[in-house]
Parts: sequence; C-alpha cells; structure tokens
Amino acid sequence: MATTVVAEDTGQAKARVGDRVFSGFALAAGIAILVALAGVFIFLAIEGIPGLAKPAEFYGDATNFAGYVAPLLFGTVLAAVIALIVAVPLAWGIALVVSHYAPKRVATPIAYVIDLLAAVPSVVFGLWGISVLAPQLKPVYVWLDENMGWLPFFAGPASGTGRTILTAGLVLAIMIIPIITAISREVFSQTPRLHEEAALALGATRWEMVKMAVFPYARSGMVSAVMLGLGRALGETMAVAMVLSAGGGISFNLISSSNPASIASNIASNYKEGTPGKIQVLIATGLVLFLVTFLVNFAARWIVTRNERKLAR
Repeated sequence: MATTVVAEDTGQAKARVGDRVFSGFALAAGIAILVALAGVFIFLAIEGIPGLAKPAEFYGDATNFAGYVAPLLFGTVLAAVIALIVAVPLAWGIALVVSHYAPKRVATPIAYVIDLLAAVPSVVFGLWGISVLAPQLKPVYVWLDENMGWLPFFAGPASGTGRTILTAGLVLAIMIIPIITAISREVFSQTPRLHEEAALALGATRWEMVKMAVFPYARSGMVSAVMLGLGRALGETMAVAMVLSAGGGISFNLISSSNPASIASNIASNYKEGTPGKIQVLIATGLVLFLVTFLVNFAARWIVTRNERKLAR
C-alpha cells in the first residue's frame, strides 16, 4: 500500500512539473508575440511619424499626408469589403457542407482541397488574376456598363484590361476562403451532438437544426473567422499590386480604370525607387494600416466576448 501511495505521489509530481513547463512555454510564446507587435509598432512610429509632415512634393497629387493616405485607405477597405461579400457566404456554405451535409468520403477530399488553397503563394494568385481572370471579366464589365450603368458601382467606362478593384477583390476573396472555411468548419463540428439531435427530434429539418443549434453555438467562431479573413485581405500585397491597375482618387466605380490603390500594394510598388523622404511617407502609411488592422482585431475580440456573454446568460 505504501509503495502504491509513493508511486501515485511521484506521478502527480511529474504531472505538475509537466504542467509548469507547458505553462511556461505558453506564457513565453504569448509574451514573444506581444514583444514582436510592440517592436513593429515602435519601428513604424519612429520611421513613419516624420512622414506625416513632409513637403507637398512627397505626397504626389495631394498636398498633405491625409490627402495622400485617404485614397489608399479607401482602396484597401473597398477591396477587402468586396472580398468579404464574395468569400463569406461561400466559405460558410462549404464549411456547412463538409461538416453536416456531405458524406465523409466526399467531405474529406473537399476539405483537403480547400486547405491546400491556403498554401498557394500570393504571386501565383496574382499571375492567375492577370492572365486568366481579368481577360475573362472584360465582357462582363462591358455588360455591366451597358445594362447596369445607372448604378454608381458600374458607371463605367468599362476597363479595357479587366484589372479593376473588383477583379482585385475577387482574387482576395479566393485567397481568404480557405481561412474562413477551415475555422468555420472546425467550429461547426464542435457543436454538441445532443443539441443537434434534440432539434431534429422536435421535428426540425436539417436546415432548421443548423439555424437553431449550430449557428448560435458557433457565432463567436464565425465572427473570428471572418475577422481573420478580413485581416488577410487588408494586408495582402503582391496579388493586389499585380492585379490592380491603380489610377488614384476615391471612386466607387468598380469596373473602370480609375481604381484607388491599396496601402500595401502602394508600398510594394514605390518602396524600391523611393527617396529617404518618400520612404518615410510610405512607412507612415504602413503605420496607418497597422492601426486599422489592430482596430479590426480589437473590434472582433469585443464582438466575440459580447456574444459569449449573451450565450452565458
């Protein structure tokens, strides 16, 4: 009996040591992430703040930094919103099919293919957007101009190259679908089986069960997935720089050549040839993008926390 008690105490001691080691690694990883974010912010602040008050010649057609960054910020947000409008319904639909509708022999290959899309480099998406998607969309843009030109989004004239903000948004949508799908699929799969069976036992259809049992349970995870996809869309550089033929200015016209550039693509296009003063201006726009991304993630965390509190009640 004494030997058994000693063995149990030894096992518990080893378990406690393992817990402390794991806790230490987790804490160190969390601190490292915070230190890295702080380092990025400090660098952007030190190098970029001087770019906020440069002479007018450093801001191109604008006279100050606000006038320079406003069209870039508008283009960044517009492309990201287009990507979300297209990607979110598709991603949630694929996640539901994989987790609740398709048989396992079909769902597993679909999930693998969607996950593999996340491994495709941005340059490949950019090349595909230029050589395949943009030429195919040219007749679509002409049709939109002729038949729906009364809407400000399709006022035209239609771009002759197809390299518009709408094309860039579609490319971004394809790039963020794997992120949103993977997270949503995992969250949908975590719905308690008893909740689903209870809804079906009460006479609910499969879709009604999803609305009553799956979506309420997975709401916070769905919001997190969308916000992660939005963060990817806001910060994407190469694909947007390759696909978008930027013309500057603020415009809601999605099919013309007067496209606003995004912050990330503008930095990629102008950094190499930039003078020291121009580089400071570009870094200042990077600081703006960093702050916008931080606010988006902060808002996502607040929404998730609020939904969790509502569910707890």
